[in-house]
Amino acid sequence: MPGLSGRMSTVIKAKISKLLDRAEDPGETLEYSYQKQIELLQNVKKGIADVVTSKKRLQLQEEKIQQQVVKLDTQARQALAAGNEELARTALERKNIAQTELQSLDSQITELQGQQTQMTESEQKLRTKIEQFRSKKEVVKAQYSAAEAQVRISEAATGVGEEMADVGLAMQRALDKTENMKARASAVGELEQAGTFEDLTQLGSGEDDIDRQLKQLSSSTEVDSELEKMKAELGAGSAGELGAGSSGGAEREQAPQQEQKAP
Repeated sequence: MPGLSGRMSTVIKAKISKLLDRAEDPGETLEYSYQKQIELLQNVKKGIADVVTSKKRLQLQEEKIQQQVVKLDTQARQALAAGNEELARTALERKNIAQTELQSLDSQITELQGQQTQMTESEQKLRTKIEQFRSKKEVVKAQYSAAEAQVRISEAATGVGEEMADVGLAMQRALDKTENMKARASAVGELEQAGTFEDLTQLGSGEDDIDRQLKQLSSSTEVDSELEKMKAELGAGSAGELGAGSSGGAEREQAPQQEQKAP
C-alpha cells in the first residue's frame, strides 16, 4: 500500500522533526557551524601549504637543472675546443633535454603559483566570512538568551509555562481534594446528627433502631414501677410508726391516773 507507507513516512518525519526542534539549541547549532567553518579554513590553509611545498620542491629541482645546463654548455665548449666534436654534440644534446625539462618545470611552477594565489585569496575571503559569522553568532546567541530569559520570566509571571502549569495543576488538585474532604465531613456530621449512622458498639447485637427504642421504653416502665413500689413501701412504714406512737402516749396517760387511785 504505497499511500499508507508514504503517509506513515510523512508522519514519522514530522514527529522526528518536532523532536529535533524541541531538542535543538540555537547556541549549540551556531557553535557547531562555526567549528565546521574553522575546520574548513584549516583545510584550506593545509592545501595552501601543500601547494607551496610542491612549488618549492619544483623550484629546487629547477635550480639543479639550470646548474646542469650551465655545466653541459661549458663541457660542450671545452670538448669542441679540444677538437672532440662528438663529445661536444653529446653535451649539447643533454643540454637541450635539460632545457626542455626546465620549460616543463617552469610551467608547473607557474601553475602552482596560480593555485597558491587563488587559494590564498579564497582563504582570506573565507577568513573574513568566518569572522563575520562569529560576530553574528555571538549577537544571535545573546539575543536568543535574552529572549529565552524573557519568555521564562513571562511564563513564570503568567503561569503559562510547563513547570508553572504543573504547579497550577497540583494546586488545583489539592484544592479539589480539600473541598471534597470538607463536603464529606459536613455530610457525615449531618447524617450523624440525623441519627442515620448506627452506634458501632451495637453492631453485631442483632438489634435495630425499633428494638432499641422498645427496650428503652421497657426499661423506663420498669424504673417507674419500681419507684412507685418504693414510694408505697415508704408510705406504709410511716403510717405504722405513727400508730405505735399514739398507743404509747395513751398508756403513759393512764399510768399516773392509776397511781393516784392507789392510796
